[in-house]
Amino acid sequence: MKLLHRPTLIRGTVLTVVLVSALSGVAVPLFAQESGDIVSSRRTQLEAELKKIEQDINAQKTILAEKQKESVSLERDVAILNAQISKAQLSIKARTLTIEKLSDDIGGKGKTITKLSDKMERERASLAQLIRKTDQIDTYSLVEVMLGGESISEFFSDVDSFQSIHESVADSITVVKDVKRDTEVEKVELEEKKKEESTLREAQVLERKRIEQAEAEKKRILKLSKGKEQEYQKVIKDKEKGAAAIRAELFSLRGGAAIPFGKALEYANVVAEKTGVRPAFLLGIIAEESNLGENVGTGNWKVDMHPTRDQPIFGQLVASLGLDPDAMPVSKKPWYGYGGAMGPAQFIPSTWVCYAGYINTSSGRCGKNADGTWSGPWEYNQAKDRIGALTGNTPPSPWNPQDAFMASGLLLSDNGAWKKTPEAERFAALCYLAGCANAKKPAYAFYGDDVIALAAKYQGMIDTLQGN
Repeated sequence: MKLLHRPTLIRGTVLTVVLVSALSGVAVPLFAQESGDIVSSRRTQLEAELKKIEQDINAQKTILAEKQKESVSLERDVAILNAQISKAQLSIKARTLTIEKLSDDIGGKGKTITKLSDKMERERASLAQLIRKTDQIDTYSLVEVMLGGESISEFFSDVDSFQSIHESVADSITVVKDVKRDTEVEKVELEEKKKEESTLREAQVLERKRIEQAEAEKKRILKLSKGKEQEYQKVIKDKEKGAAAIRAELFSLRGGAAIPFGKALEYANVVAEKTGVRPAFLLGIIAEESNLGENVGTGNWKVDMHPTRDQPIFGQLVASLGLDPDAMPVSKKPWYGYGGAMGPAQFIPSTWVCYAGYINTSSGRCGKNADGTWSGPWEYNQAKDRIGALTGNTPPSPWNPQDAFMASGLLLSDNGAWKKTPEAERFAALCYLAGCANAKKPAYAFYGDDVIALAAKYQGMIDTLQGN
């Protein structure tokens, strides 16, 4: 008779739940501890390597700073180039180790989450079975207890034990949920850090290019001077006299044809008058952006641009300029994210529109729609156009060097470059690359160093042109 077996089934279920709860309660902490120990050991190793590399980078910075104080000489300039090469090589290695460390951490968190999820599913199954049995107990009559051959006291003892385990399993699920949630939060944070580091992989191409350029320059000056100081000083003097050559020297532009340095300086001088940004610093930013990566202008807006954030805006932007979107060069998508940056200043569409006067008619501003999407529609509003108001080009084009220079100047000025101090300019440069929230992170320091070095180079050229 089915009723005669129900008390036995209840006790069997309780025993099973106790065993499952006990086993599952032990498993996850052990797995988590084992995984955590491995990750912790690996992290310690990587952090030690990073610390050593950072010390080496600082040593190269010290060499650079000391050598740059010396008078121009063959030995001094070769030493500077060697230090720049070593620093760039060390920076690439440090960033690679940082990404590896973050990847290991993320892998460990992922394993912990999987085990916690499995444990929670087991607890859920146990709780579901208990709930079904609780429903049976609620409908279990006194007559059925008597017919089942079990005393009333024994029956209520089973019920008390049953309820106690029911509560324990529920508490266990709450704990697992909390731990799982916390672990997922940590995992998301680590993934964001990894993404942040990964975006610098493209910039590492620039550092490698800097190494190649430094090596080539070292070979060039050694060849010209034949390793003799007197010959080198002669080369330096000849170069300083070449104002005409400086004006004619081509200034590379990303996403467009190179222009003479003299023309680039004209644009930069206009920007300086309107925004307060030092011409040499602006040229340093444009030059740095023009050398970032090897995918210059090789992307397609339908393939490489963010589909919901930038593509709708890009379509409206090129339409207002009367251009064919498929014919306009944009940066190619790297493996870790999206491309779609436009012209010499490398603005993405969703940033350009805020400087160029495009308004989202859904929200009445340059940003997202009222519902948080980017679909638009967008329309050009000349009264809101900060770039066109200063260049006279309405609407402005991100591929027009004059407009691109002005857009860069406005963004840099907004981030404090108008102060013209080394600290303010370096901070504005880092904001340009990665946003002001990331400007003080060591991983981005190379960009600020490069821009400041380029600005010093262009200031020297400007001084020569001005007869200083």
